[in-house]
Amino acid sequence: MFSYECVQDGQNVTVSFKGDLDIEVTETMEEIIKKLQPFQYVHINLGEVPFVDSTGIGLLIHLVDTLKQENKDVTISHIQPDVEEVFKIIQLKEILGEEIFAR
Repeated sequence: MFSYECVQDGQNVTVSFKGDLDIEVTETMEEIIKKLQPFQYVHINLGEVPFVDSTGIGLLIHLVDTLKQENKDVTISHIQPDVEEVFKIIQLKEILGEEIFAR
């Protein structure tokens, strides 16, 4: 089961995902996008995401693209090794931009 938590600090928000990022998350992602609207700096923590499928990758791209179109600063961190491997295979860092992936 997927869940998320938003922790805000002024204009900053950290959204932590927990669970698989897959087709089951589609409706929830639209809810997340709406909740992130007021913030200038959005940090996405994937530390508790053990699995991402093609739909989940599409949702993540949609999330980041939507936020970037609104001139939000976005970072992604704490990527699990299995998820990192999928990101490497599909070259997600090249698609979204290396700068959003926290070191």
